[in-house]
Amino acid sequence: MVLIIPAIILTLLIGAVLIFNKLVSLRQMSENGWSDIEVQLKRRADLIPRLVSTVKGYAAHERKLFEDVTAKRMQALAAGNNPRERGVAESRLKQPVSRIIALAEDYPDLKASGNFLDLQEELSDTEDKIEMARRFYNGAVRELNTKIETIPSNLVAGPMGFKTRDYFEIDIVDAAAPDVEFSS
Repeated sequence: MVLIIPAIILTLLIGAVLIFNKLVSLRQMSENGWSDIEVQLKRRADLIPRLVSTVKGYAAHERKLFEDVTAKRMQALAAGNNPRERGVAESRLKQPVSRIIALAEDYPDLKASGNFLDLQEELSDTEDKIEMARRFYNGAVRELNTKIETIPSNLVAGPMGFKTRDYFEIDIVDAAAPDVEFSS
């Protein structure tokens, strides 16, 4: 009986250490995922002024659209590290950027411009990378949040200050989808 109590305490202590280490690992994975998202969002933010500059040469009268893109880009950069706020700001930015890409349909010279095509390809590649980074981050957050909220790990997570994290969501904007109106 004397040896049973220390064995139970030792087992509980080892279990708590293993749970703590797993929580730390999951937190690090989610932070790594967020860092990857930030890199890709920064890359996209750096591409946007080049895209605007290229399009301005062909569609100078679209000044309001260019101002909108610039303002939304600044808002997205200012949103910081809060995944929820950053997702909203990035969603708002995607709308005018998609409109700029759609402008190419109205300007055949722009559509044929090598510089515009290269920027459009880079932007598309960056969007794919953002989506991959978002999926990795959200997967890591799902694992962390699940661990924090389930028994027995929640008994370690709460006292040790582990908090659930927000998912990173960006609304998908499909600029290529035409508006269709069915009227009789």
